Amino acid sequence: MAPRAYWKGYLRLSLVSCPILLYPATSEREKIRFHQLHKQTGNRIRYKKVDAETEREVSQDDIVKGYEVSKGHYVELEPEELEAVALESTRMIDIEQFVPKKEIDDLYMGNPYYIVPDGEVGQQAFAVIRKAIEEEGMVAIGRVVFTSREHIIALEPRGKGMMGVTIRYPYEVRDEKDYFDDIPNEKITSEMLDLATHIVKTKQGHFHPEKFEDRYEEALKDLIKRKSHGEKIEKTEPAESSNVVNLMEALRASVKGDKNPRGRKPARAHHRVTKKRARTGHRKAS
Repeated sequence: MAPRAYWKGYLRLSLVSCPILLYPATSEREKIRFHQLHKQTGNRIRYKKVDAETEREVSQDDIVKGYEVSKGHYVELEPEELEAVALESTRMIDIEQFVPKKEIDDLYMGNPYYIVPDGEVGQQAFAVIRKAIEEEGMVAIGRVVFTSREHIIALEPRGKGMMGVTIRYPYEVRDEKDYFDDIPNEKITSEMLDLATHIVKTKQGHFHPEKFEDRYEEALKDLIKRKSHGEKIEKTEPAESSNVVNLMEALRASVKGDKNPRGRKPARAHHRVTKKRARTGHRKAS
């Protein structure tokens, strides 16, 4: 069964437009999800919306949205009042500018979407817009409205279609200084760096997402299978952490324990480390 489009509307570049469909490029539906059950009866738990003061259940028709302006004081907004906040981009992604992709900080990147033409009528216009973006070697910036909220979206060619990634607003990105400024400047010796660099080089490879397995998800599936078969589940003890507290010894032990699983020739850094260690040992011996 074909997936259902998340959004449908038009893509416009100046006076050229075409109907398009947006589909979420990622999904978490396949992940195991749990229901909450009553331990005594095994029945599912159902939540009710109740008045916080009277504790009486409230029907959906009697619920309105409100913004808390001060403790316990709200500004109530009716659905028609919210609809009065007219947004021109409700059904239109209007390309406003083109920017180099490298200028968009990863912190601003949001959710990815696949974009395809909607029907045969707009396929040629879609192809023209896509090709124009590709020729520029940049990403197109526009705006789109999802669930009554406007988002910035960056568009770029991908395969025979396009990919759109929502862009966060500046107020949604926290300032890194609030987290990094208190990190002290540590002194790193050349030997430490050589050892760490060697470890990095022995673990170098290429990114193949299919090789990464969700081990927790697989363990959950196994747990559910065993439990459904009546097996007794016992808690496993976590693996003990290493007692190595000296950073230099930990680095040396990591290099010594490397078995070079990929069968590659040792990195040059290994020879430099060995010589440096030999010189260090010689000085100590003398």
